[in-house]
Amino acid sequence: MTDVIVVGAGLAGLAAAYDARRMGADVVVLESEHRPGGVVVTEHVAGGWVVEGGPDSFLPGDGTVAAVAAELGIADRIVRQSTHGAAVWTGQALQPLSEGDAAALLGIQAKPEDLKVEHMSFAAGMTELVDALAAAVGPFLRLRVGVSGVSPTRDGFRLSVTGGSTVSGSTLILALPAWRAAQLLRGLEPHAADALGAIRYSPSLTVSLAYRADQVGVPIGGTGFVVQQTAAGAQDVAPLLRACTYASLKFPGRAPAGHVLIRAFIAEPSGSPAEAAHQSLAPILRLSGEPLWSRTYAWPRGIPFYSPDHQATVANARRRLAGLGNLVLAGAGYDGAGVGACVRSGREAGGSMRS
Repeated sequence: MTDVIVVGAGLAGLAAAYDARRMGADVVVLESEHRPGGVVVTEHVAGGWVVEGGPDSFLPGDGTVAAVAAELGIADRIVRQSTHGAAVWTGQALQPLSEGDAAALLGIQAKPEDLKVEHMSFAAGMTELVDALAAAVGPFLRLRVGVSGVSPTRDGFRLSVTGGSTVSGSTLILALPAWRAAQLLRGLEPHAADALGAIRYSPSLTVSLAYRADQVGVPIGGTGFVVQQTAAGAQDVAPLLRACTYASLKFPGRAPAGHVLIRAFIAEPSGSPAEAAHQSLAPILRLSGEPLWSRTYAWPRGIPFYSPDHQATVANARRRLAGLGNLVLAGAGYDGAGVGACVRSGREAGGSMRS
């Protein structure tokens, strides 16, 4: 029997395992996918392109990410946002917009103070943080191992995993999306499972497109723009487009010299997302020719959306789960959806064995 079982190797799960190991615990991390990181995905395209498929940055906030980066020896890899300011596409033109108003138009749940702080990332992309945490966890990270069931035992928990085997541990940390945790907990604590299963998640579909700088026919600046969906003409020109980030301007080293990397946030099209993104951006940015290449990243349940009673819902679920033993929830579905919040949630979970 191990001391701590962590289910899920996203940022929260890796941070939980990292802290538990630092305290001297025996740890095993179970991840059903072929890679760690969850929705944090960075792709390096030949020629000097750095493409983010999930979150592209973090907020300094309380210093959570900077602190763990320093512990992992990658603090010198942190890069600051290169440009500021946003715009709104009104259906006729791009007009300046405050970042707070941009967030409101997109329905992003953010604290007002966070909207005034510059974002940060890592020189080679956000997976630098994932890779460093995974390296610290080391051989205790088991990929392609799914969990099909959880049973309480006298000393902790027994998990049924891929291949028909079991894993037992004293502390169980579920660093999973709320809906997935609800599935595993249904037979143990149905009321808690109902509460977790009710937490809503929104889909996220992004397309990153590469162009030569001379293919962009309008001057671009700032971090990007959002689409004012209610504006006359906005739906006619770009009915699927929600927002656009100038990735190669926002952080250094995202594209080779003389090129532009653009990230489009779009609604689900009936055909090719890449084609839909290009066609939506072309009249706004006066794009000529086709993109050099594109990458599409789809997360059907990528972003948790908190209801007004979210904190009470999670607190109630945690109270009920406490009766089962040392079972802890960690991750974006519970304590905050940002990168820093996920790391903090994981580290707090990793320290829960102290009691």
